[in-house]
Amino acid sequence: MTLKQIEGSHGVAETIALCRPEVICAYPISPQTHIVEGLGEMVKAGELRAEYLNVESEFAAMSVAIGSSAAGARTYTATASQGLLFMVEAVYNAAGLGLPIVMTVANRAIGAPINIWNDHSDSMSQRDCGWIQLFAETNQEAMDLHIQAFKLAEELSLPVMVCMDGFILTHAYERLDVPTQEQVDAFLPPFEPRQILDPSHPVSIGAMVGPEAFTEVRYLAHAKQLQALDLLPEISADFKKSFGRDSGGLIRPYKTEGAETIVIALGSVLGTIKDVIDEMQEAGCSIGVLGITSFRPFPLDAIRDALKGAKRIVVLEKCFAVGVGGIVATNVRMALEGSGQQVRTVVAGLGGRAITMSSLHAIFLEAMAGKLEALTFLDLNSEVVDHVLELERNVRLSGPVAESVLRNIGTVASNIA
Repeated sequence: MTLKQIEGSHGVAETIALCRPEVICAYPISPQTHIVEGLGEMVKAGELRAEYLNVESEFAAMSVAIGSSAAGARTYTATASQGLLFMVEAVYNAAGLGLPIVMTVANRAIGAPINIWNDHSDSMSQRDCGWIQLFAETNQEAMDLHIQAFKLAEELSLPVMVCMDGFILTHAYERLDVPTQEQVDAFLPPFEPRQILDPSHPVSIGAMVGPEAFTEVRYLAHAKQLQALDLLPEISADFKKSFGRDSGGLIRPYKTEGAETIVIALGSVLGTIKDVIDEMQEAGCSIGVLGITSFRPFPLDAIRDALKGAKRIVVLEKCFAVGVGGIVATNVRMALEGSGQQVRTVVAGLGGRAITMSSLHAIFLEAMAGKLEALTFLDLNSEVVDHVLELERNVRLSGPVAESVLRNIGTVASNIA
């Protein structure tokens, strides 16, 4: 392995290249652009033998990925935010066809209003599309998860999203351990597709399926996701043996043993939470944190076991379902059905808002005191919200909500795309 001071996106690009993709479908959108740019530079320099296709849209990127994967090529692409939404029809098709495409999602907020910064609303919007979703806490884990993703995708013939926080990870420079080509080749075997378009053995891929068989086809997609619950820990264990790092798997507990309060989160915010947990434990607080790596399939049994004995569970998530509340928390409640354990949702970091240690410390103390409401928005400016709601009650032509909020806090709208 080689230690490099490198940007997260470039680290991912180098790792993808080591996985020997045969087709790379590229369309730029911040904050994933540096990944496909890096791969394009390697292809142009002759360092990577792959078909690199600059397409006209994200929908085209996933459509090309479907075609190349169906033809038997190891296929990769990347996207974020509105780009993921633009390719949604094809995203569902890739999962329904059972094609082992690997895609990086550099998590970014979805508009409107336009926002280029990080939260998890893009990949969460596709939580039911049939793709496996793995969330990275660090850039090192993002690199490691891509290697494991190709192995998982090709074993099950299912597509995999590796989700890494936009800008927070993609644009952060840090020392990363880049594996050698020999190490990756030993871990990731050459692609042997489970289904392929072959003129000598003709089959129909993407055929019309009527009511007489559609339920069974969809159930089998569910069954394959459940197989991933067993396969992910095995691949993670094999990865540790080969690379010497504990990376991947289903969940990652941190100081949860005997903890009365356990915080649950996904992605890079886990690092900040761990720092807060360390401080609080030193002060005598009984609190730990459980990171979820596999959001789809959702590891119900593993989470239930990890939360045994906890009196309070706080799910901190960087997205929410409008009109309902927490998305991850809803899944956690499914895992804890019948246990009587209290689950509270804290929505934080929307649109890239900073999640500070002081705010986390305060909200965790509130949870430990039993004072936390079922749904809380961290650092919400209630005065601004109340002002806009009052304006809408009294003025029929109250204008766009985003404009009202910006005027109230004394700033102006940005036209950044």
